[in-house]
Amino acid sequence: HASSENDPLVEGRLWDEVDVNVLKLTTEAIHKHDSLAGIELQHGGHISTNYFSRIPPFSASNISVGPRAPIQARSMNKSDIRDFRKWHRTAALRAMQAGFDLIYVYAAHSGTLLTDFLLRRFNNRSDEYGGSLENRIRLLREILEDTKDAVGHKCAIALRFAVEEFLGPNGITFENEGKEMVEILSELPDIWDVNISDWSKDSATSRFESEGYQEQYIKFVKSITSKPVVGVGRFTSPDTMASMIRRGIMDFIGAARPSIADPFLPKKIEEGKIDEIRECIGCNICVVGDELSVPIRCTQNPTMGEEWRKGWHPEYIISRNRKDSILIVGGGPSGLESAVILAKRGFRVILTESSSELGGRVTRESNLPGLSEWIRVKDHRINLLKKMSQVSIFCKNKILANDIIDFSDKNNFDFSHVFFATGAKWRRDGIGRKHREKIPGLKNLKVYTPDDIMEGVSLKGKVVIFDDEHFYLGGVLAEKLNKDGAEVSIVTPAPDISTFTHKTLEQRHIQKKLINLGVELFTNMDVLGCQKGKVELSCVFSNSRIEKECDTLILVTERKQNDELLIEFEARKENLTNPRIETIRSIGDCFAPGTIASAVYSGHLAAREFKMELRSETPFLRERIYVSRD
Repeated sequence: HASSENDPLVEGRLWDEVDVNVLKLTTEAIHKHDSLAGIELQHGGHISTNYFSRIPPFSASNISVGPRAPIQARSMNKSDIRDFRKWHRTAALRAMQAGFDLIYVYAAHSGTLLTDFLLRRFNNRSDEYGGSLENRIRLLREILEDTKDAVGHKCAIALRFAVEEFLGPNGITFENEGKEMVEILSELPDIWDVNISDWSKDSATSRFESEGYQEQYIKFVKSITSKPVVGVGRFTSPDTMASMIRRGIMDFIGAARPSIADPFLPKKIEEGKIDEIRECIGCNICVVGDELSVPIRCTQNPTMGEEWRKGWHPEYIISRNRKDSILIVGGGPSGLESAVILAKRGFRVILTESSSELGGRVTRESNLPGLSEWIRVKDHRINLLKKMSQVSIFCKNKILANDIIDFSDKNNFDFSHVFFATGAKWRRDGIGRKHREKIPGLKNLKVYTPDDIMEGVSLKGKVVIFDDEHFYLGGVLAEKLNKDGAEVSIVTPAPDISTFTHKTLEQRHIQKKLINLGVELFTNMDVLGCQKGKVELSCVFSNSRIEKECDTLILVTERKQNDELLIEFEARKENLTNPRIETIRSIGDCFAPGTIASAVYSGHLAAREFKMELRSETPFLRERIYVSRD
């Protein structure tokens, strides 16, 4: 219904018959593969901003809308409740008309009108819809019964429900009201989909939760209901999934993020191709796409979100016997991904790496606290490359511009194209988002970068981290150095620590952990300059200044491309005697420093489109809005 929209987030709608026709395209495609199509029917209640519809939000009680809108939701009267039941029933009928097989009643994540009624902190009604648990659950029961009555003869009715909110007596706990609610509704849904709340808990990253972490909260459900149960927990291991079924915890495995990383996860398990599974690393870059209202992306699967836009299939790519050979200089995430895709396309690939180990930044960062699962980015691609006879890998090979020709001659490799994937390094001068000139006085202190820490530099004493990148690394380094025994402070011009991680659902967990570790936090503060034994900090609003004792300053600001080899090669290419080299290009962080997901995508893009003719000036399809006079 138009009273439930959450702009600027892009969410599906079932407001009228036009929406039905659009969704039929989805269900028809799903049914072609002998699969069932499911849909979640959700009304946002007090979290609905309604910026687009301009309909005043409503809820169980008069309550403030979330932090994105300075308005309040009005309290629903009996007429509003009757309208809501009618709208939900109509939406269920439209969903059935669109071809959906599973119709969800959605009461999870503390962000629905149904949870507004369920939760005591949102529901202060004194009528039959408020007060006791039996009253607060009344609307959910009615909606389940309405939905079964409307479409239950043809569709399975699922209930998604959060059994634990981690708020103690102020919220639902799996030991008390969560369990009681399941007991009250035990046989009413056709299937229970149980999880925990809020979303940052339900979709926790690998940095904070291990695989299958929700088991302890949901395992009681099967003992209460005879209906099948599905749950989630970022499952990546087939052994863990099978164990959950065999031990009677669940009947079905929910695997959203793992299926983003590898859409063919079930098929690979079925075919025994366990070692080819592209395992989710739990970084939540996928959530960033949702938060920014752009096509979803994935660190492990660069084709995610590009299936229609670019016609990319996550597994299959046309392979032909090709004469060209490509030299890839650099074995980090971009170099590894481009090597895999070029080899799949039939090219001969020579991959060189200056260090003794492949993986680049992935290898280094995966050794930091909480990031160990990120090593899967490297391991998956190396496993594939080892099976490819047309790929040659040379580690401990530091190449200079003139060496490229010598390397070809000495090893009898007749390559005609060069990809530079040599990465980037962190700056030592403080230049970044806040400073476009060097921070004054850096010579007065010991100054290090994240590269130094990841390469093994050990620090004691008073350490100040200046985080002007605002993603995960500043907070991770603070955690590491604190555990190593340093007295750590973190300074950032942002309003909170690792502020971009709001979009990966981690920020609150990061800041809480650092506070509990005793790391001193300075937000909304800039490093103005350095003197011997101290740094001068300045408030980004008032310019008021304080001095902070400091033995060592770590700069997490900006990175510079390691493009010296590319520049040198371009400068000398006219004098080189090998006419076979036709093209050179840089990829990944060497081309434009970014996230690991960006580096993998860059390598994939370069390899996928190498020697391919692009369809138009705009290199991807776009969705367009057409206005009808009807």
